[in-house]
Amino acid sequence: MVRYSQEERLDEIDLAILRELQRDGRISNVELARRINLSPPATHARVRHLEEQGFIRKYVSLLDQEMVGYEMTCFISVSLQLHQHEELEEFHAAIRQIPEVLECYHVTGEFDYLLKVVVRSRQDLQRLIVNRLTPLPGVARIYTSLVLSAIKATTELALPE
Repeated sequence: MVRYSQEERLDEIDLAILRELQRDGRISNVELARRINLSPPATHARVRHLEEQGFIRKYVSLLDQEMVGYEMTCFISVSLQLHQHEELEEFHAAIRQIPEVLECYHVTGEFDYLLKVVVRSRQDLQRLIVNRLTPLPGVARIYTSLVLSAIKATTELALPE
């Protein structure tokens, strides 16, 4: 049994459910039950419990970004001048409003934030940097890296076997 918190423990069946759902979130309950060797009602109850406990946050469709017109993936590093709570919260709120920003992490090192961004074109990237990021209060430096190719991109967590 794997321990995740004092209140909640995941057994081998829970882990099997999570592995299967990471691979295919649209799998039917009957097929999921077959794969984990459990009855459909028991499988459904376990999935509901995992959802209620927050182990499963939501179900999504992962789109092919190039097929829907987003030709460029970029990582943008941002440094702020000040690190006061109010300025940080203002920056966080502004970043949440920019749809091209898929992910934003507060990090250690030379920069304060790392953003994963997708844009349709070089011109869109320029507009994002010049019109949306640079004017944000407190932004001191911006460094952009363009992704040439994705060697590995997954959403699956490596759960214990």
